[in-house]
Amino acid sequence: MTKILVIIGFCLALLTPAAAQNARLVSTLSNDTIEITSSFDGERMTFFGNIAPEAGSGQRFIEGPFHVIVVILGPTQDRVARQMTHNFGIWLNTDEVAFPRFPSYFHVLASGRLREISDATTLTSNFILPEAHAMVPNPAGWWKTLVFGRELIRLMTEENLFGVQENGVNFLSDTFYSAQLILPSNAPPGPYIAQTYVFRNGEIIARKSEGFAVRKIGFERFLAQSATQYPLIYGICCVILALFTGWLGGVLFRR
Repeated sequence: MTKILVIIGFCLALLTPAAAQNARLVSTLSNDTIEITSSFDGERMTFFGNIAPEAGSGQRFIEGPFHVIVVILGPTQDRVARQMTHNFGIWLNTDEVAFPRFPSYFHVLASGRLREISDATTLTSNFILPEAHAMVPNPAGWWKTLVFGRELIRLMTEENLFGVQENGVNFLSDTFYSAQLILPSNAPPGPYIAQTYVFRNGEIIARKSEGFAVRKIGFERFLAQSATQYPLIYGICCVILALFTGWLGGVLFRR
């Protein structure tokens, strides 16, 4: 009886599919600080890394094929999407939905078509698809949030603040990849996170997060800090400067 049970157990072990092999991602980025000056017109960033076996596994390499997706998230902000309608010859804001902690920048770099890399559920639950940010719980209701959120994403895409590049990641070998991103000139300052996902057969087998910062320096930083830390003084100075500029223009044109 014991021998029969052993044989049955051995057969079941052969029929049971092997557990998914996890991997370790060794990655980095080209620079961890981007400085914005008056002449800032964008910045090129490079993300690269290697897919290796887990530490202590004893394996020298891990088998693919792999797909890599890099998601770049900017600082979150409270945003409001408004709907304008034409009433009695006047365009008015008639409805709106507030989106708290909405990404001010969102860009996806992928080694292939997103829907071919994994299923929509996995992509949405990990906030890889842009539409995932329009599906968060909101007091306005699910459908209204989705409609207004998609319009907000469309407007931010037109400003180069949202985007998807399905050919943005290139494999230089079976396990070594490289990706490039051009950060636009209107990129909001603040902390950014680059989240890298490694897929195999539609499943995430490794992930890693790395941070970098976009910050203003020089006179631009002084103006930004003054506007947020001392709004009253900043406003008074702007009014005085506008009055002085108007007076000076009047004097020059009078001559």
